[in-house]
Amino acid sequence: MANTMTRTEEEKIWDKWIEDRCPEAADSLIRIYMPLVTYHVSRISVGLPRNVNREDLMSHGMLGLYDALEKFDTKRDLKFDTYASFRIRGAIIDGLRKEDWLPRSLREKAKKVDATIEKLEQEHGRFVQASEVARELGLSEDDVVQIISESFHANLLSMDEQTNDSEREETYTATIVDTQTKTPEESIMFEAMKKEVADVISCLNEKEQLVVTLFYFEELTLTEIGQVMELSTSRISQIHSKALFRLQQALSK
Repeated sequence: MANTMTRTEEEKIWDKWIEDRCPEAADSLIRIYMPLVTYHVSRISVGLPRNVNREDLMSHGMLGLYDALEKFDTKRDLKFDTYASFRIRGAIIDGLRKEDWLPRSLREKAKKVDATIEKLEQEHGRFVQASEVARELGLSEDDVVQIISESFHANLLSMDEQTNDSEREETYTATIVDTQTKTPEESIMFEAMKKEVADVISCLNEKEQLVVTLFYFEELTLTEIGQVMELSTSRISQIHSKALFRLQQALSK
């Protein structure tokens, strides 16, 4: 995060906020951590319909940042950046859901695509390509990929939703573990998951692998990836959406 303020100066601002809930301190902290909001808005907005207003996403993200300042417990072994990221993403996604940004027509198309994928996979006994789904529905391959990509964002998890545990009434936020130390079981599962993801990625073509690597591991924007690969941003978006379609199919199993 770009910040010209020294560590000591920032700590003094945190002290004022924690001890006195000083409004000026809150304003300063919001300015310091504003890049977090911009970052998550940029990441979430990839693949969203054009009718979604970026300024609205920024407003939701700012509410999440302020909520993080209000609720952050400095005694917990958790960095504020990490905690705020959960709150910011949750606020943006909650805002999208409340505004019902996904048109009803697209929701219906997404249901048809999901049903068709399931039907074709049962018939062929394997993962199916977007082109096969498109032929079955009489749509273009790009349409199918776009529907999957947009509906995928609609199903992202909000940290403030109630968990599925019927015995405890708490949100997913309450289940965040403070420590970064993994149990032996978690380490085994994590390594198995990494291998599974690597296996799936290895099945993508060369361009899809490169886009996935640059976007998710190097954290470049689609525009930056386009500059690296000497392709248009729209073309990179298409490659990313197709890769996401295939990854989602494989990992959902």
